[in-house]
Amino acid sequence: MPSYRNTLVILLSIFLFFGCSFQSNNTLVKYDFEYKPYQNENELILHALEYIKEGNRIKASNLFLELFHKTLNDEYLFEYARLAFSIRKYDEIINVIESNQNNIVRNEEKVLKIYILSLMQKKELDKVKINLDKLLKISKSDSNKELLANYYLLKKDYKEAKDIFEEVYEKSLTSATLLNLVDIMYTYLGEKKEAINYLESHLNIYGCDNLVCSKLLGFYQEQNDINGVISVLKRTYTSFKENDNVYTLDKVYKLLMYYLEKKDIKEAISFLEETGANDERLFVLYQNARMPEKAFALVKKLYDETGNLDYLAQIAMLEFEVAKDRKEVLPSVIKKFEDVLAVLDNHIYQNYLGYILIDFDIDVKKGLGLVKKALEKAPNNLAYIDSLAWAQYKLGDCKNAKINMKKVVDSTGLNDEEIRIHWEKIKECSK
Repeated sequence: MPSYRNTLVILLSIFLFFGCSFQSNNTLVKYDFEYKPYQNENELILHALEYIKEGNRIKASNLFLELFHKTLNDEYLFEYARLAFSIRKYDEIINVIESNQNNIVRNEEKVLKIYILSLMQKKELDKVKINLDKLLKISKSDSNKELLANYYLLKKDYKEAKDIFEEVYEKSLTSATLLNLVDIMYTYLGEKKEAINYLESHLNIYGCDNLVCSKLLGFYQEQNDINGVISVLKRTYTSFKENDNVYTLDKVYKLLMYYLEKKDIKEAISFLEETGANDERLFVLYQNARMPEKAFALVKKLYDETGNLDYLAQIAMLEFEVAKDRKEVLPSVIKKFEDVLAVLDNHIYQNYLGYILIDFDIDVKKGLGLVKKALEKAPNNLAYIDSLAWAQYKLGDCKNAKINMKKVVDSTGLNDEEIRIHWEKIKECSK
């Protein structure tokens, strides 16, 4: 059982919830209908609350039903029915409520709703309609009207259900009602465009509610409307970013980037440039889109922020590629690669530096050594084999140069200008 202090708090809460108060003699104030005092009432309440806390809804519901029978307080009947409904005791709820019609006074509307919902679960539609009419005489609230709409859904009268949900939505403008409305329109009435328009209008006025955006996203995905999907994901991303929803934001970002890159890499680049969402990914996209100047500027920023040596190697590569006169930047490029390779054993960087040393006749033997290290890690890499053949050619080993260069040509052909030049010179050398 809970501590004494917690017990007092829970007891006070349940009495407030039940609309009760204490008199000086610690008995409950009587309602304006026949109420039977029960000596152990407070103790049973505490036991029921403890069962709820433990997750034992069966025992809790049974205690509330006992409390109802002992006191005829229909608040207990409602609590029983609510718990019993959550564990799908529909037949029991129907029997208990039908047997106690005369004792339901103060909470008639609440009890009647659970009774109707139980009847719906059992598909007793004739009884549902009779009791819905009774409920709507008590109150024509939006939730009661939506119960009526669900009755028409069960009868497959989708037009009538739609009309009711539409009426409620135009009055309440709640997203839950909107979702019910558009589901009927989209799924049952074939009004797909109209349903999407409803969702779009709601989003434009009230912003990206998570459920509404998810529903619209699902519709667009089903119709393979990439522009629509991207539009929704962008709005969702902005909404989650404003609310600091980090975990969900990351999931939305990944899905958005998938669709952006699928549609147009330039649109993906524009999104990342505008939002600053992921500079690492933006750097990769710059490279894939052959935008070396932008990639060069960004990778320098990334290296300054992180000190990551991979970024330093990328700086060296891009510095070499964008230079108007590559010979002028060779000392800087070589120094950067040497700094990187003093720490990292990376075959890409080994081959890159090795090829520079070979191609510019700076230190062919050292370059050959680096290329051989790269080939130990990736022996079938054609770019590395090309570097090997070029070094062998430079060192006068024309026979082996031709053997290795032929492997490259046989696999890739001669479309690449650099490969074609290497092949022509190596063939001449080996004659």
